[in-house]
Amino acid sequence: MAETCNDGQEEQSVGTVTLETPNLRQELAKDLSPPTFPEGGLQAWATVAGAFLVQFCGFGYTTSFGVYQDFYTRVYLTQSSSSAISWIGSINAFLVISGGLVSGHFYDRGHFYPLLYGGCLLLCFSLFMLSLCQPEKLYQIFLAQGLGAGIAAGTVYIPSVAVVSHYFQKRRALAMSIVASGSSLGAVIHPIMLNNTFHSRLGFANSVRASAGLVSGLLLIACLLMRPRLPPAQTQPPFWKSLRRFARDKAYILATLGMSTFTVGFYFPLFYLQLDAITHGINQTLSFYSLVIMNASSFVGRLSPGFFARKLGIINMVAAASGCGAVLILCMIALKSTASVIVIGVLYGYCAGVFVTLMAPLLAILTEDLSELGLRMGVSFAVVGIGGLVGPPINGALLTGHFVWWRPALFSGVRGLRIMFGVEDLRVGNAI
Repeated sequence: MAETCNDGQEEQSVGTVTLETPNLRQELAKDLSPPTFPEGGLQAWATVAGAFLVQFCGFGYTTSFGVYQDFYTRVYLTQSSSSAISWIGSINAFLVISGGLVSGHFYDRGHFYPLLYGGCLLLCFSLFMLSLCQPEKLYQIFLAQGLGAGIAAGTVYIPSVAVVSHYFQKRRALAMSIVASGSSLGAVIHPIMLNNTFHSRLGFANSVRASAGLVSGLLLIACLLMRPRLPPAQTQPPFWKSLRRFARDKAYILATLGMSTFTVGFYFPLFYLQLDAITHGINQTLSFYSLVIMNASSFVGRLSPGFFARKLGIINMVAAASGCGAVLILCMIALKSTASVIVIGVLYGYCAGVFVTLMAPLLAILTEDLSELGLRMGVSFAVVGIGGLVGPPINGALLTGHFVWWRPALFSGVRGLRIMFGVEDLRVGNAI
């Protein structure tokens, strides 16, 4: 028993109602089809530019902590040990990376704008509060720079990287390389600005305020440029159910463990190269620019995967970058001259840039469903962030107040070499 409507576009049967219209069928087909990617365009590249600026101000400021480590140790927090001071930078780095566990979860649910605006406001506020911190007040600096700035940068880190995948598929590695290079450029500009203002008539407070003003202006531009394109998934699996599914993905687990192992030693040159050079009697001007040299090289390294990753393979480039980086950390045992500072800075900066850039693309190509990319990145980076949390304080404890440099260099270099086993397992497993 069925009666047909006059327009012939709807059917009604006893007990059920079924609507079939041409427009409905088109919408259903559109929903079920995979998303298309423009691979460019004004909004796509504007989003890349905005994400670049977010990385410049967020992770770029974190990787500039070597300037603060040196200044705090020798001038501003002389009553605190190197290990205690390094907790400021390590907590900041941990929160930047591991904050993605929360921000990635909310990003997948379509809360991009609250994460972006809230994180940017908190970062600006935290840096201005840092300018009010008093000498020898470690807890004040820890709250403002370690916790406040770390939470803020962690809030925007994953969303700013993941949103680029809305516009690119074939050129995703290139786009993400450009975005990742923002942190390296930031780690060039921030140390130059801070080193030249800390030791001038401005002093610590006004120097940090000037830096905070620069960051605030750039983040405002970033907020105006960035736009998500794809809608969030209609349904999201429960968080713990997703974790159990991720735990059965062997390639994902190996990639995460490998990256976290290398990260234990990754920050040693970034945090301690400038202090290492100064305590070895290297010219002070060159010592101040040692981080600039390293991060300028890192800028080039972060751009490289965009051009070579498809040809050489992401796994091969991760293995080469991490292996060479670990060897260069071991070479810091022999750092005693100007030439050694420059060589280690240039080579390690390049390797570190390649490694950091390929973290997100490695996880992206291991993700079949882009609707859970934010969460997968967040979970993986949370584990990776643990390495950045424990590495610098251990290095500071091994360094001691007598500056025994071979101990932290040996520890960090050996830990870095262990990633080779995870990468080899990943390759053997034919994950990619």
